[in-house]
Order: sequence, then C-alpha cells, then structure tokens
Amino acid sequence: MKIVHVVGARPNFMKVAPVMAAFARCDAPDLPIVQRLVHTGQHYDQRMSQLFFEELGLPRPDINLEVGSASHGAQTGRIMEKFEAVLVEERPDLVLVAGDVNSTLACAVDAKKLGIPVAHVEAGLRSGDIGMPEEINRIVTDAISDLLFTTERQANGNCHAGEVHFVGNVMIDSLLAHRERALARPTLHELGLATDGTVQRYAVLTLHRPSNVEERERLAGLGEAIAVLGRHLPVVFPVHPRTRSRIASFGLDRLFGAANGFRCVEPLGYLDFLNLMANAHVVLTDSGGVQEETTILGVPCLTLRDNTERPVTVEQGTNRLIGAAPAHVRAGIQAFLDAPATQRTPHRVPELWDGHAAERIAQVVVDWWRARRA
Repeated sequence: MKIVHVVGARPNFMKVAPVMAAFARCDAPDLPIVQRLVHTGQHYDQRMSQLFFEELGLPRPDINLEVGSASHGAQTGRIMEKFEAVLVEERPDLVLVAGDVNSTLACAVDAKKLGIPVAHVEAGLRSGDIGMPEEINRIVTDAISDLLFTTERQANGNCHAGEVHFVGNVMIDSLLAHRERALARPTLHELGLATDGTVQRYAVLTLHRPSNVEERERLAGLGEAIAVLGRHLPVVFPVHPRTRSRIASFGLDRLFGAANGFRCVEPLGYLDFLNLMANAHVVLTDSGGVQEETTILGVPCLTLRDNTERPVTVEQGTNRLIGAAPAHVRAGIQAFLDAPATQRTPHRVPELWDGHAAERIAQVVVDWWRARRA
C-alpha cells in the first residue's frame, strides 16, 4: 500500500508526524506500506520548516512543490497543478490530508479527480463562519473524502460522505510525545522570563488570522485592548510574518511595543513554543490548534474570535471565546483578571485525546485496505 501524505503549513506537521510514525509501526510482510511525504511549500520559511521537521521527527520531504505565498485562488491553483503531476508519477493507493489549509483542499481535489481515495485527518470541524477560508476548505474536503477521521464526537454529524471514524486528536499525540522534551528546554531563561528557578507571570499572544490582522482599525483595536493585560504582566508575542508585516505597514510598532507590555519575538520552534504555553499564566490566540493544546496543558485560553470550530475546548477545556471586537476583548481580559484563580482552569481532557489517535487511524486504514484488496 502506497500512501502519499501532504503537509503545507506548520499545523500540518504536528498532525502528520505521529500518523507517519504509526504507519511505520504497522508495516508487515503481508502488507508492506510505502509512505511518501509531499510538502507543498505553502509555508515557505525554510528555517522554521526545517526546525519543525527535526523536532517532530518527520522524515525529509520526498517532494517539495515550493508554491510559496499568493492569493487563495492562485496558491490553490499552483498546488493543484504541481500535485497532479506527483500523483500521476507516484500512483498512490491513498492520499492523506490533514487540517484545513489550502494544501488540504487542493490535494484532496486533485486525488479525487484522478480516482485516488482520500483520507482526511481532523474532519468534521465547523466554525459556522463561511467567511473563513478554512471553513470552505473543511466543507469541500469532507464532502469528497473516502475516510474521515474526527477529533470530537460532535464533528461526526458534519460528515455526510465516506466512512467516518472518531479517533481522537493527532495534535495531542504530538504534544504528549514531546512535552517532557519541551519542558526541559531553556526557553524561559532565553526569553528572560525565568531567573534562579523562578518563573515570572506572563501571557502569550498569537495573532495571524486575516480577519484580525489585515485591517488597520481591527489590528489597532486589538492591540489597544490587549495592552490592558500588558499593564499587569508581560505579553510575549511570537509574531507571525504576515502580522509583523501589517504592524509595520500600518505604523503600529509603538502600539505593540514594550511601553504597552508587549514583548515581540521571532516565531518559535515547536518545542520552545510548547514550553512557553505550558508555563503561561494565560494565552490569547486566534489559532485553532492553540485552543486544543492549552486544553491539554490546563492553561487558560482567551480566543480572539466570535466562533470556534473546536467547541469541545470550550465545553470541556480551558478555552473561552471573548470575541475580536476591542470592547469584547477588554471585557474578556478584565473578567479573567477579576476571576479567582480557582475558577480559571476547570477542565476535562476530551474523549480519546490520549496520545493514540494516530494508531487508531493507521489501524482503520490497514483494515480498509485489506478489505479493498480482498
């Protein structure tokens, strides 16, 4: 059985790494498994990509399409054109895509047009906001996938085609596998957040969604609102390249400066960022993956969005939607600051977020392939 795995953006790396490892353990004399890894180059920072690959134990990509940055339509088209040639050459038995980035959609459509089965890892998630490019990617990919692997039970109801399997969360497989290594790193000392064994209280901020960073008024309003928190504790901000570009072009460098409590740093590798989150007093984010990771880490998470495609992190985890309008962000931050510490992190670990999701995926695929071959 030949499987082509697709990665394109950094969140894909954490999802595909444990799946490839699980398939490697499934390889058997009666069913040899050949795996190919294709990197579309949707995220093209070679330094960061290479660091993530090394830290997660991902093999070097067999093929890099090097599509780079572009508008959604142009980028999706470039991926489809280049990936189609890969499929014609490789002739895989299954294409496995993960998440909701443009690479996920493009490669799934290519495979289906060539009659190649598709497996979607992290299927069935919905924000209900069709204005999000990721929501479109999710809906279309789920509609054409043959195998759909969900992270939470309520996602099953959003899958209306193919075989649906509730397997748990492969992002959490990566987190649990690498947490101890991450916590052993000197991240906090290097960032000046820990001295002589004492860790100071700090917040972590991630901000990258176009709806939050592409308009000056919205980005400035968020900066002013989050500065309310910066008066109480430093806000460590690993700045996404797109966000850094917008801050500079909008003339907002002073707003996101030290005077308002921001400590802007370069994007961090997986292990360093995991360490930073695990020791934070609170995390503010518009990222879906961070909502999941903070749930497992037991760290309060304030999500700068009006909706989430990961409702289990609100219902069972530490996540709280506070919206993205500046007044709502201020209110959400103030409510967090005013709440007793004992009320900030009541949470449960969601079902099957136990570090074994990738093993379940591999077993389902092996059983599916044996049945097809028979």
